[in-house]
Amino acid sequence: MSSVIFSILAIGGFLCLYRIYQGPSIADRAVGVDIMGILFVGITALTALFYEQAFLMDLSITLTLFSFIGSLALAKYLEKRSLDD
Repeated sequence: MSSVIFSILAIGGFLCLYRIYQGPSIADRAVGVDIMGILFVGITALTALFYEQAFLMDLSITLTLFSFIGSLALAKYLEKRSLDD
């Protein structure tokens, strides 16, 4: 069962890479990078559950936080606003 889930996440990762490479606008590429981060968090969390390693869940939570902060910073940049608003 876990190999099916990992395969689905890997296919999603390749589709995100295609969107990042082919995206006509910077917003499309940003969405691709954001979804790629979410997929990476999912793979890390599933690996933590599969191998019963608690530190990987901590890594997943940290990656989620960094992904969220990066998305906010990119949204501010695309709106041409300063980061301290």
